[in-house]
Amino acid sequence: MELDRRGAELLFQVLTEREEKNSLAIASNEAFSGWAKTFTDPRLCAAIVDRLTFGGTILETGTDSYRLAQTRARTDHAAG
Repeated sequence: MELDRRGAELLFQVLTEREEKNSLAIASNEAFSGWAKTFTDPRLCAAIVDRLTFGGTILETGTDSYRLAQTRARTDHAAG
C-alpha cells in the first residue's frame, strides 16, 4: 500500500513524538529495503526507518505468514 507524502509526514511526526517516551511495535512483511514502495519519498522513508531502528530491537520471525499457515492448516484439516 502506498502512503502519500502527507500520511508519511504524519507517521513520522507520531514516531518523533513517541521517541524515548513509549514503546512501539510495528509488524511488516517487507524488508526495510522495500519500504520505498510504501513511503515514496526516499528521504522521508530513510528518516522513518532511522527513527524506528535507533535504539530499538528488531525481531525477524521469518518469511512464512502466520495467517497463511493457519489457513492451510484449517484447509488440510477440513479436507483430510
